[in-house]
Amino acid sequence: MCTYLTEKIALEGSGKGTPGWFPVTQAAVYVDHPQHHPQEHTVNIDFTNPGRGPSARVALELTEEAARDLVDAIQRALASAPDGLAAAGRRPAAV
Repeated sequence: MCTYLTEKIALEGSGKGTPGWFPVTQAAVYVDHPQHHPQEHTVNIDFTNPGRGPSARVALELTEEAARDLVDAIQRALASAPDGLAAAGRRPAAV
């Protein structure tokens, strides 16, 4: 059963797709039929930059378990780093 609910967020990051690296400005998360994965339904995450057209897209199709594991891994990675280390506006460390 598709939920037809899409969670969209604005974000700041970079993604690598067919055209190479591009700024990512938006993510959409939804449960629906996948285009490629062999399951009937997956958790789909699209990282996009709408201003750069349809080729500025990185897509993920994950099982529910994989999506939950990814959320947990992100939480662990953030918890292990000093607060603000990867925050927006932080200047890169001098080399």
